[in-house]
Amino acid sequence: MTRRLEHPSPVAPALRAVRGAVTVDVDTPASIDAAVRDLLDQLIDVNAIDPCDVVSAIFSATPDLRSRNPATAARCLGWTEVPLMCVAEVDTEGMLERCVRVLLHVSVSHGRRLTPVYLGDAACLRPDLASLSTAGAR
Repeated sequence: MTRRLEHPSPVAPALRAVRGAVTVDVDTPASIDAAVRDLLDQLIDVNAIDPCDVVSAIFSATPDLRSRNPATAARCLGWTEVPLMCVAEVDTEGMLERCVRVLLHVSVSHGRRLTPVYLGDAACLRPDLASLSTAGAR
């Protein structure tokens, strides 16, 4: 009698999102490039994300950052195959200055949790989550 082999059904990847933010010391293209590089490197490293699994990224920048679009900075880092977008933060009273935020959409295994990353003064945006990102940071 032949026994039927049962193969586990493959688990489809899930689309998840992870946030991050970083502050920029001065509004220069080089400073924005460095801050975006640090933020993206930390998000990829802390979450063990394969860059091929990044589906898209939405950046935002505070109105006082005018010298470089953060999405352009990401393109300069080699993110050429990822759809990127940048929007301006609404200028509100008491907002954190010189801040870049990102929302990464990532294809990951079902049930996998992603850790947000808040660097520099941006840690004040979500102090409850900032400690999680520094625990996995280099």
